[in-house]
Amino acid sequence: MSQLSPRLEIKVSQKQTLTPGLVQMVTLLQYNRLELRELIARELAENPLLEEVTAVSEELTPVEEQALLEGERDPHPADQPILEAVQEALKPEPAELMLEGGDPAEALDGPALESSSPAETPDPFDEIDFGSFFEEYLDPGFRNPAAESIERPSFEAFLPAPVTLADYLQQQLSLVVLSEEVREAADAIIGNLDENGYLALSLEEIAGSGEFRRETLEEALQVVQSLDPAGVGARDLQECLLLQLASRNAQGGVAWRIVSEHLHLLEAHKLKELARALGRPLEHVQIAVNVIRHLDPRPGLRFSPSGPRHVEPDVYIFKEGDEYIIQLNDDDIPQLRLNTDYRHMLRREEAPDKDVRNYVKDRYASALQLIKNIEQRKQTILKVCQAIVRRQTAFLEHGIDHLKPMMIKEIADEIGVHPSTVSRAVANKYAHTPQGVFELRYCFSEAVQGPSGADTPLLILKRKVKKMIEEEDPAHPLTDEQIAQRLRAEGIQVTRRTVAKYREDMKIPSTHHRRRRD
Repeated sequence: MSQLSPRLEIKVSQKQTLTPGLVQMVTLLQYNRLELRELIARELAENPLLEEVTAVSEELTPVEEQALLEGERDPHPADQPILEAVQEALKPEPAELMLEGGDPAEALDGPALESSSPAETPDPFDEIDFGSFFEEYLDPGFRNPAAESIERPSFEAFLPAPVTLADYLQQQLSLVVLSEEVREAADAIIGNLDENGYLALSLEEIAGSGEFRRETLEEALQVVQSLDPAGVGARDLQECLLLQLASRNAQGGVAWRIVSEHLHLLEAHKLKELARALGRPLEHVQIAVNVIRHLDPRPGLRFSPSGPRHVEPDVYIFKEGDEYIIQLNDDDIPQLRLNTDYRHMLRREEAPDKDVRNYVKDRYASALQLIKNIEQRKQTILKVCQAIVRRQTAFLEHGIDHLKPMMIKEIADEIGVHPSTVSRAVANKYAHTPQGVFELRYCFSEAVQGPSGADTPLLILKRKVKKMIEEEDPAHPLTDEQIAQRLRAEGIQVTRRTVAKYREDMKIPSTHHRRRRD
């Protein structure tokens, strides 16, 4: 019987670990230019050995300037013939020094010529600044507004702050007479509205916190639903549309009955069945449907507009002659260098304190690693973009319809890196191309499987499917099989299931839901 006892063992094994420098390099590679700029600013504030290269910092220090002057004072022996030739070329000709009616020999006598010329005395009036005198002592008492530079506030300071949905509802709620308990419950409901104006949580979930009773929440919800915009505070689409119809005093009308009783028929565009179910003429149903179409299914979205997305390209790709030039956009990214004053503290005689030397040594290694990783990031992105340009020249020349299939693994094998490196290099980065601004990942697309469609990217196939559906007859929409047959006629071998999958990826409804019945 074996007994358990503590013992020591020596074992040799290999284990792969990520050093802090490698982790930083991987992190920097997936940063875009804005994130990189923030990281550099943070490192400049934390690491004293890092400094930004500016035009002022390029000036020589007095010590460096004195060293250069000492070096120029004693020229190298190999440069002596060049210096003699330059001095010989700069020596003036005798004809240039000859005075009118004089002797050339006397003209060559430099000291005699200088002693014969009268000494020029400076004019004392040149030392007086008359402009400053008249400006300070003869002040007329007024100033020309155009001559004064007054620092005025920027135009952005006068722009109003955007009003959110919660602020807009709180302003209206402050004008309603309510009890303190109902007002607090209404504030809680407003705080749980999403950007579309819908109530994200149920009343049971809000009441589960124990702060409000169910009856109080129901009363507060009615108050919130009575505010502007109409439909806010709804729990689903049907309630949102009914609230908007109620604000128009349309309770009990045809539109009200369609939304409350036959919304599924409206979604399927079955107008004739709606007319039979309501017992109304088709013309009345069409008028009611037109009213419903003008309702807002997202009443709160106008208070939280996404707005245009401003993108700063990380890479510029432009054509000069027959070649494409790739240039990184690093105009406002600080250029780093090591502080020479702190580097001297690494010496024992400069910093006798061991703790100081260890701190400077650690900061020096960190700063040097950051500079190397930033340069490595730049070179990796350039290599990836060069490989993309070589493979997607037709896309850069003629547009998106000429995009070719390209996988991340193919680029990784071409430049000799891991596919994850290429994936990080193109993540969240945009390129300014002759065809517009595109995300670098946009250039990667797998090929459609099949003998004739092997060279067709998946992105182009989805564009073809979407275009066919947009151009179809709403009364007789195309089925997935019909779309597949049209694609096979163009040489793209796809099946019906493949078309259905791509259609669902683009959030396009099926044939049954796209059909409109008048």
